[in-house]
Amino acid sequence: MYVRDAKNRDEAWLLDHIEAMGLDETAFRSRDYVIAIDEASNERAGFGRYRVHKTDDGEVCELTSIGVLDGWRDQGVGAHVVERLVRTAGDEGFDTVYSLTDQPEYLSQFGFERIETSGLPERLQERLEEKRAGVAPEAVPMRVDPERFQVPDRLRESFKSAAAAEEDTEPEEGPEDFGIDPDEATYKYDTGR
Repeated sequence: MYVRDAKNRDEAWLLDHIEAMGLDETAFRSRDYVIAIDEASNERAGFGRYRVHKTDDGEVCELTSIGVLDGWRDQGVGAHVVERLVRTAGDEGFDTVYSLTDQPEYLSQFGFERIETSGLPERLQERLEEKRAGVAPEAVPMRVDPERFQVPDRLRESFKSAAAAEEDTEPEEGPEDFGIDPDEATYKYDTGR
């Protein structure tokens, strides 16, 4: 399992999963995303976005649209996606990384702290209002210093052996499922053979 930058060929996959998960796709650019990939199957397991907002006072970094596919949850995939995004922000010179999330307890385990709305840069206050009016009515502002970010050991170990959970496959539907007796039924184009 590893995390890499998204490529143009990932765009349709990203948009499909962002929509399916009800995540924020505002000003979508695939190059802003990272994707967690299973090395053995080359299957995509999760993703997240690093978004930079330009303001009069400089630039502000926001993490958004973080998602993990159902079969890959609880295995450290999201943790490593967030780690990659925060490390990128730190490498780009950001002292603070923000997230406007309706899952604050998830980000808290990595060192993110909840802050008052008034503590947000003005552009992110606007973004928070947009998110609350749209995809995340319960969104709260959080921040972390990239130097203080850490992934708990249990999630780091889980990630090393992450594997897609077996999906419950439903049996194929047959005529009986629709109340049809296949031995007695006649069909419109039955040739009698």
